[in-house]
Amino acid sequence: METGLITPSSELKRTPNLGQALLVIVGTALLIGIGFGFYKVKVEVLLVAATTLTGCMAWWLGLGWREMQAGMMQSILKGLPAMLIVVIVGALIGSWLAAGTIPMIIYYGLGMISPRMFLVTASLATGVVSVLTGTGYGTIGTVGVAFMGIAHGLGVPPGQAAGALVAGAYLGDKISPFAANANLVVAVARVNIYDHIRHCLWTSLPAIAVGLAVYACVGLGTNATAGGVFAADDNVRAVLAKNFNFSPWLLLPPVITLAGMAGNRPVLPGMLLSVAAATVVAVTVQQMPLTEALNVTVSGYNPHTGLPLVDKLLAQGGMEAMMHVTLIALCAFSFSGLLQKAGLLEPVLKPLFKFTTTTGRLVGATAASCVVVEAMTGSAFVCILLPAEIFAPAYRRLNLAAKNLSRTIGDCGIVGVPLIPWSIAGAFMSGTLGVPVTDYAPWAIFCYAGLGFTLLAGFTGFSIAPRIRDDETQPGS
Repeated sequence: METGLITPSSELKRTPNLGQALLVIVGTALLIGIGFGFYKVKVEVLLVAATTLTGCMAWWLGLGWREMQAGMMQSILKGLPAMLIVVIVGALIGSWLAAGTIPMIIYYGLGMISPRMFLVTASLATGVVSVLTGTGYGTIGTVGVAFMGIAHGLGVPPGQAAGALVAGAYLGDKISPFAANANLVVAVARVNIYDHIRHCLWTSLPAIAVGLAVYACVGLGTNATAGGVFAADDNVRAVLAKNFNFSPWLLLPPVITLAGMAGNRPVLPGMLLSVAAATVVAVTVQQMPLTEALNVTVSGYNPHTGLPLVDKLLAQGGMEAMMHVTLIALCAFSFSGLLQKAGLLEPVLKPLFKFTTTTGRLVGATAASCVVVEAMTGSAFVCILLPAEIFAPAYRRLNLAAKNLSRTIGDCGIVGVPLIPWSIAGAFMSGTLGVPVTDYAPWAIFCYAGLGFTLLAGFTGFSIAPRIRDDETQPGS
């Protein structure tokens, strides 16, 4: 069966063994985990260092520079379509903000708060905002802070409130087409972003439903009453209404995007059409100068609403902002290509293939590796990069679509990181909301419920998709 690996070079003078392969792979995991998790060294630098380490091993095995470079270029070329989509996503976010599309949806979403059903509405509101903005951090740092103020006024236990908010915020990190983590996982797994999102719904919707059901049951037993505690929320809505002209035309850009998703049309043309429509709406409805509307797609939206909370929430987007994710992907592909060209993945994959002979075992092994890596490193980036590269050939060998792999990483890796107290995500959520990770983790139900549904899908075969084409970055794969 085809594994999808780059063919090892014929120039190799020595055949790599399992010990040498593990030295490079485990060394890379420790390098990134310790360097990024504890010393806050940029991931890009660490990936370059990991590639250098791999290059030294490849040289010892007999690989010349030309072959090393060829391996890196082959890997980069395979990931180029995904990297282009990541860049255009930046333009999409900026143009939607300038058009007023995202601000309008946030405005009406915040108006749905129900005192008795606070946990439900808080989780839904942060979920909507995170999906629209693609940032769990930004959502918690803005809307999350406002909701925590409301929770204190209503007497909602801080752990419950923070857990519901974190759960909603990480919905976007997993399934938003604008999220850096979602775009990185589809880039590394080489999957179409919309196919990935649709496939994730099979496990995400039940996980969300379980969380909302628990929140609803808890909320029905509260005695919360409305009062002056909604002042912060009302202030945000008033500022949004003052700074943007709301109109049905503002829904045109997302309608175009959704139509492209529903019709399995090519991603890039649909995104570019949505950007163009949003730019026209920004000029005609929001009265933004054309030059400024065009520049927003590159440098991002820079609001001046007069309320720092709103400015922080809406200061997003632009192709320049997505170059960070693109650079990480570029470095990761270089590392992966060299690893494969030196034949250092094959010694690891042989015993892995012997164990992962069924879909259930493969999904279970992927999930376990994600949990172990996130517990060791506390890094979503490492949870994405290592399992995706190591397990991708095993999915191809069983003729399974790569979106099964990207979904498993999303369920067991991306959304689980804020539950790790020593992770950057956990520290940020805890510090911003003023609640210890151990207090909110049990209530961030979405962040761990997906793991159960992923394992259920793997061992029953429900919603597991077969691979239908070699290039899975194409729509409908």
